[in-house]
Amino acid sequence: MKDIIIIGGGPAGLTAALYASRAGANVTVIESGAPGGKLNLTAHIENYPGIKEMMGPQLAYDMYEQALNFGAQLKMTEVKSIVDEGDYKKVITSKEELEARVVIIATGTKERKMGLHLEDEMTGKGISYCAVCDGPFFRGKEVAVIGGGNSAIEESIYLAGITEKVHIIMRRDVFRADDYLVKKALNNEKIEFHFKKKPHALIVEDDTLKGLELEDSDTKELENLYVQGIFPFIGLDPVTDFVKDLGITNEQGYIDVDEHMETKIPGIFAIGDVRTKTLRQVVTAANDGAIAGQYAAKLVEEN
Repeated sequence: MKDIIIIGGGPAGLTAALYASRAGANVTVIESGAPGGKLNLTAHIENYPGIKEMMGPQLAYDMYEQALNFGAQLKMTEVKSIVDEGDYKKVITSKEELEARVVIIATGTKERKMGLHLEDEMTGKGISYCAVCDGPFFRGKEVAVIGGGNSAIEESIYLAGITEKVHIIMRRDVFRADDYLVKKALNNEKIEFHFKKKPHALIVEDDTLKGLELEDSDTKELENLYVQGIFPFIGLDPVTDFVKDLGITNEQGYIDVDEHMETKIPGIFAIGDVRTKTLRQVVTAANDGAIAGQYAAKLVEEN
């Protein structure tokens, strides 16, 4: 029987592990990928207090190392479901069943797809959801970035430093990104904006991605854009399918919590991007993790 099981090893989960284990709780973090979550997919972190600028993967490693410094353990596996047994919870993974008095869900979000024919087949063969991971493969080539939010603009600026040209495809002519990033992108001569355009189809020849067919948002007119790489950043969906049976998610799939980050089921918490909130950033994920980790450790101690 564990004191606390944390599902997800991103900034929220790692911060919760740090606070809970430092408070004396027996903590296990379950992660199916690389510890650090989306930090590993982020080129530069510039808005985390106390850090002027740092590569995302470096901050991920530092958080991981610090989280395990007080005795928390990491298990690399995938969680299939959670069973509420009242005083304790069962966590069913692809490898085993684990039991804990408290479970903290920190599974974050996953990238939303464009919904185009052959998109899955071309993922990893021209389509990528991680500029930091795959950007170097497109050195000296032209690429398209889909989206107008912070992630899309940030990754476009990063890609502009590697590729020949970056085409930003936006279905509207209004930016959702911060002004600081927008100005930086507009002043980059290697970035070209395509306003009021949206992906209509992939251009694929001989199992090779050649580009995108774009549709005008107003006129519905189609045009071809020939690029060697496509990076969609069009939104995120919560990773909560494994807890749908618990009845703790809202209509959008996010998890509602109270001020202690606890769900309506006592002993089950949710933190970070997976919970209902207005701002999803590294700093707010760390905030959630600190609150949940400290409070969960207190619950364990009292019971």
